[in-house]
Amino acid sequence: MKVPDWYSLVILGVATWRTFQLIAFDTILNTPRRKLLRLNREWRADAKAGTSESEVGEFYRLDLALWLTCPYCAGFWIGVAWLSAWEITQKWTELAALLFVLGTFAIAGHKTLAKDEDK
Repeated sequence: MKVPDWYSLVILGVATWRTFQLIAFDTILNTPRRKLLRLNREWRADAKAGTSESEVGEFYRLDLALWLTCPYCAGFWIGVAWLSAWEITQKWTELAALLFVLGTFAIAGHKTLAKDEDK
């Protein structure tokens, strides 16, 4: 088993964080996440309590939702996946991870430099 040097570790760490954010919170994956969690179609996070839009549904998978949005739980396993891929093929994994890192720079730059009304 190889141990990543500091450069690879930083790249894998940022890629792990970005992958976790993408899976757990990014709006582009709302539909697959809703299907996986069996979340009611009408549900909205900002809905008023007691309305049909605030009901998660009878078959909602609460434990899976908690695991999926937990940086300690899902983050650990996403990190294991990145490290395992790195152990198999360092070159291609670092290239894929760099794409996630570059995307993270764009996000950080936008959040830092955007006007207050755009945040």
